[in-house]
Amino acid sequence: MYRVVYRKSAAKALTRMPKPLAIKFQMAFKKMATDPETEGLDIKPLSGRGGYRLRIGQYRAIYHIEGNGMVIDVLKIGPRGDIYK
Repeated sequence: MYRVVYRKSAAKALTRMPKPLAIKFQMAFKKMATDPETEGLDIKPLSGRGGYRLRIGQYRAIYHIEGNGMVIDVLKIGPRGDIYK
């Protein structure tokens, strides 16, 4: 089982987004913590840099999976236009 760690900016974004959407992100990461190969989530590897993105509606989350420490490190969460900058 993996442990989910939210960076300060990701945690702050979760508090500012609509509550139902924040709950969906938290549930998706909880689901990934039990099984990183989870089906049914819109996850793609990032091109040009390491990491992955999770898409829920118009929002995206950027994260890394650290295999040695069994940690999912959530870097950023935000609207599609701003997240990749």
